[in-house]
Amino acid sequence: MSPLFTLPRIRSAPVPPAVDVDVIVIGSGIGGLVTATQLAAKGAKVLVLERYLIPGGSAGYFERQGYRFDVGASMMFGFGDRGTTNLLTRALQGAGMALETIPDPVQIHYHLPDQLDLKVHRDYDQWLQTLIAAFPHEQQGIRRFYDECWRVFNCLNAIELLSLESPRYLFRVFCQNPLACLGLARYLPLNVGDVARRYIRDPRLLQFIDMECYCWSVVPAQLTPMINAGMVLSDRHYGGINYPQGGVGAIAETLVTGLEKLGGEIRYRARVTQILTEAGRAVGVQLASGEQLFAHRIVSNATRWDTFEKLLPPAAMPSSEQRWQTRYRKSPSFLSLHLGVKAAALPPATDCHHILLDDWHQMEAEEGTIFVSIPTLLDPSLAPRDRHIIHAFTPSWITRWQGLTAQEYQRQKQQAGDRVIARLETIFPGLTTHLDYQEIGTPRTHRRFLGRMDGTYGPIPTRKLRGLLGMPFNRTAIPGLYCVGDSTFPGQGLNAVAFSGFACAHRIAEDLGWVRRR
Repeated sequence: MSPLFTLPRIRSAPVPPAVDVDVIVIGSGIGGLVTATQLAAKGAKVLVLERYLIPGGSAGYFERQGYRFDVGASMMFGFGDRGTTNLLTRALQGAGMALETIPDPVQIHYHLPDQLDLKVHRDYDQWLQTLIAAFPHEQQGIRRFYDECWRVFNCLNAIELLSLESPRYLFRVFCQNPLACLGLARYLPLNVGDVARRYIRDPRLLQFIDMECYCWSVVPAQLTPMINAGMVLSDRHYGGINYPQGGVGAIAETLVTGLEKLGGEIRYRARVTQILTEAGRAVGVQLASGEQLFAHRIVSNATRWDTFEKLLPPAAMPSSEQRWQTRYRKSPSFLSLHLGVKAAALPPATDCHHILLDDWHQMEAEEGTIFVSIPTLLDPSLAPRDRHIIHAFTPSWITRWQGLTAQEYQRQKQQAGDRVIARLETIFPGLTTHLDYQEIGTPRTHRRFLGRMDGTYGPIPTRKLRGLLGMPFNRTAIPGLYCVGDSTFPGQGLNAVAFSGFACAHRIAEDLGWVRRR
């Protein structure tokens, strides 16, 4: 045939890569593990890739000289035995597992300026009487504010908490509980500060409400969504604070056991360096070893900053993520002191959790607020005999720890640790003489071991927003890619990231056609 009549070459469509599993989850934080176990329970083939040696992320643990230290906070919500907001209990049950927990009779013992010393008792009436005794002229305002928190909680606790991105789910829960849904819609755009100021006038009491929010959201009441506050400030009395036997790390370990029983897999020392895309769609991941793995869906349990600035090309960041970064910024990391102490260091009747603040104006400042957990008061097995663990941590920004020589870094760590211990002496006199073991972590430590940009523990608003309306859900602008964890709705905290995991698994199951129309 003459070249003049050669048929035009037809371009073949790119052949999609062979799929290794249904879903790849990057990271084994609680949000990622809940997503993985929920999907595995539906029959999905799931692979979790964890960069470290053990699961859990900031809900992990490490062991030194007979002590088993929690990496992050020890104050656990979500282990109740009733309602729908006991998401850690439900997550374990969904994986066919369970954990023994130990109830904590006092959520927090506050040590605040002007000798304001308050214990938040598990019993709600006892807590109200404690607070009213400190502010008797605000009795009505106190009751009305916390009543609002209960209204939010009761709405949440009346419905099954799954993906708010699912129209079918929203229609179903609205038909089942229309009043609860309307109640939540009313509170969704509100922040705690606006609600508190409706009922409370005393500036000192409003400062205390700021601390009630800051202790778990790392922002004051004006920036804290009312939905989150309703959950936290009520569930501590409804489901209570319950510590897992064996430490916080046992949660992730137990979820992994459940995942494997369901046919899922987790690989350790498997650091993902890139999310692979094809024609704009997420199709797989590449590991530091160069190995590539492919799946129908990719879930990132990394922060959104790590996801869209490290695992994907920053220049290709979707406009929705750019807008999100104008609304939210990275929260501070922490300076963490993990102390092993002799039992004599603790005065009689010491509570498990404490918050120390010397000056209201320093609440949000670096090293302003000190958080303290003593988990061995609930589970003595975490330490050698006649010893206790004190985990003290205080906000710290990574900028303070950069550009230092090795010697400068060690010296600055020790100086910062000494400052924290000196303040702890106000509630634990003579603490220094009872030290048995000490390890100090900085934002650089959190960045290195947790793989979180700047060591951050999640997003906080850059300005006052309309409640949770600006918080993204699990699906992203990149088809096939989902996010889960504290930089998705509803935010920080183990119970919150468990919610995110339930929602993410539900959304993926619908997208893959695994959820029956109901």
